[in-house]
Amino acid sequence: MLVRLLIRTAFGLIAAFLVPVALAQGGKDVTAVDARAWLERIHQAASQRNYRGTLVFSAAGNVSSSRIAHYCEGPHQYERIDAMDGQMRRVFRHDDAVVTLWPERRIAVLEQRDPRVPFPSLLREGKEGVADHYDLRLTGEDRIAGHEAQVMLLQPRDEHRFGQRLWAEKGSGLLLRADILGPNGDVLESASFSELALNVRPQLESVLGPMRKLEGWQVIRRIHARARLEEQGWSLSSPVAGFREISCIKRALQAAGREQDDAGEVLQTIFSDGLTHVSVFIEPFNADRHHRAMHASVGATHTLMRRQGEWWVTVVGDVPVATLKMFATALERRR
Repeated sequence: MLVRLLIRTAFGLIAAFLVPVALAQGGKDVTAVDARAWLERIHQAASQRNYRGTLVFSAAGNVSSSRIAHYCEGPHQYERIDAMDGQMRRVFRHDDAVVTLWPERRIAVLEQRDPRVPFPSLLREGKEGVADHYDLRLTGEDRIAGHEAQVMLLQPRDEHRFGQRLWAEKGSGLLLRADILGPNGDVLESASFSELALNVRPQLESVLGPMRKLEGWQVIRRIHARARLEEQGWSLSSPVAGFREISCIKRALQAAGREQDDAGEVLQTIFSDGLTHVSVFIEPFNADRHHRAMHASVGATHTLMRRQGEWWVTVVGDVPVATLKMFATALERRR
């Protein structure tokens, strides 16, 4: 959503794998060719379709849900996400302008964000990159949230990434459900629409109105600058399993509820293999906030944190922890 949002274990929905449709024509696997076409449809539908529904995430026994509405008008996109569990939070997006509201604290966070999102968008850098690192197969048909769906499997070609099982709405191509799979095929986390209305009438004011009416809110503006990892004095001594840098930004460190923070700047670099991504955060070491190296995981999402000289490095991604360690080990300070 347009990300990562983002955003989780299987919660009782059982994938019905029907009769495989693998066929061979002229020595070419038709299911693999068709799967690449479906990935492109999924990618386009996430940004070009009007829809509204409830999205459920599950991982490690925890379940959360959000209401999501997405509208298009010409080249412009509008989105509203309302968290249904935990602390109240609302996110509004118009193209790359994003406003996050925390009603209980009356805090509004304004920022510019890459318009791509984790779900129900999919491709990070195009379907060709995905085909380089995953075997793609159509596996059957199913029903999700009352919609007919094509099911496909993306099996990784190495141990550096997880597999995924996807359900795409047959008419529009919109991604209805995505499971991230462990090495043994177990579901590490899942995101699925529990109810969904397609081709809804755009309600643009439901997005634009809250973005404009911020009187009485404490407004925090998060400003970042585009950067390059090497230009900031860092590099990877060796590439990691087909991942390449697709985004790098630098922004001031901020504490909640404060406009400014004198703790310095944080550098975030995103690496992608075309389907999944790894984020590397680099910030000045602070003994008050950074205590010891650690590893944490929730579902498919692993986080690795450790000190590197005068810096604190955090590596996060929906990949095996061994892949995160490769990034952390390869990261070098050049100057």
